[in-house]
Amino acid sequence: MPNEYPSLFSPAKIGNLTLPNTLAVAPMTRVTATQEGVPTETMRRYYERFSRGGFGLVITEGSFIDEKFSQTYAYQPGLANVEQATGWSPIVDAIHAYGARAVAQIQHAGALSQGNRYRDGTIAPSAVQPRGEQMNFYRGEGPYPTPRQMSDEEIIDVINSFGRAAALAIKNGGFDGVEIHGANGYLLDQFLTDYTNLRHDRWGGNVEGRLSVSVEVAKSVRCAVGEQTPVGIRISQGKVNDFMHRWSETEAGAELIFGTLAQAGVDYIHVTEFEAWKPAFGEEGHSLVSLARKYAPGVAIIANGNLHDPVRALEMLGDGADVIALGRGALSNPDWPHRVSGDMALSTFDRDLLAPIADIKAAEVV
Repeated sequence: MPNEYPSLFSPAKIGNLTLPNTLAVAPMTRVTATQEGVPTETMRRYYERFSRGGFGLVITEGSFIDEKFSQTYAYQPGLANVEQATGWSPIVDAIHAYGARAVAQIQHAGALSQGNRYRDGTIAPSAVQPRGEQMNFYRGEGPYPTPRQMSDEEIIDVINSFGRAAALAIKNGGFDGVEIHGANGYLLDQFLTDYTNLRHDRWGGNVEGRLSVSVEVAKSVRCAVGEQTPVGIRISQGKVNDFMHRWSETEAGAELIFGTLAQAGVDYIHVTEFEAWKPAFGEEGHSLVSLARKYAPGVAIIANGNLHDPVRALEMLGDGADVIALGRGALSNPDWPHRVSGDMALSTFDRDLLAPIADIKAAEVV
């Protein structure tokens, strides 16, 4: 047992799932599946390193959920059919081999799709062109196109597709749980965000209306996987195309969002911010993690955002987090838990890992 940071290495619980420690690998898009969205041997070796390195939980990169408009990037893995889901099974086995648990993140791109092999064009809550430009390290170029507004029937279909993908993840992929991607500017976040959701029907308007698709997705996933399988949702303010965005309703909005998601039956809320310990709104006040802890009692909280310093990670456990998720810290130190427990130096993040394309490099699968 480490002497300096013992609480980081204590067991944690998410719903009925016990984790060997509080340390998780955050979902990070690495575009190394086949063109058809089937996970690869390279991905198996990449994910195995995190479990071998001592992480108690590995959350995968987002997998698209249907063969329609959900795919975000070329060479992104999917959970839209049996072949894709079965392709995850060797990866899950490799994660389990070292005692870690595996959670599949499921995702719909919405307006931010920049590499969909199934459909031309994009769909979104409203026909609002996304801010910013496509990401070149995911093979994108230029401004995002203006999406087509989704019909009510398409929204229902997406809700059901999240459930189908979750069922495939558990039945065919062998995952221990499912995380709904409701963050970072993708479809569910587009519904939640006031300037990308201009609807006046039951899927728009106030915070409750804009959150309603996420609530229905959570219910769909829960129905698909049963009561015993952990279900989580990732939430953020900032987006890949609008980094500094903040909820206009501030803490009152956070209370509604976190409280409503907790009532929807999720087992955990994965809160991601650029620097997770900082005040959520303005220069003072509570972090978004502490607000999630306050307004979602009884739900596990995962904190993500520049927490590779173990002192910061420890502080976030004291601020309400149950699990600490590392992104860049895990990329540069796939054995971060072993390094910290053994009082070894940590490597700094090498940006070349994500250049020129953010796929998995040979050095990451040694």
